[in-house]
Amino acid sequence: MTGESPASPPGPRRGRVDSYDAGRGLGVISADDGATYDFHATAIADGSRAIAAGTPVIFTVAAGHGGRYEARAVSPL
Repeated sequence: MTGESPASPPGPRRGRVDSYDAGRGLGVISADDGATYDFHATAIADGSRAIAAGTPVIFTVAAGHGGRYEARAVSPL
């Protein structure tokens, strides 16, 4: 389920980009632990505002809009 509260302690997580819509700047990451997290283009750490679906990434999780958790500091591995 997208935006669930993280089950593990805070810190970097690993996962893979499930989808990314460059036009809207919105994407979804599936974490290695099975949770999914939405992210915005501004969360891509290198500032490129683009990332391909299927890209393995490392990221952090933080509370986002509406109390849901989002991926932040998304970096390709």
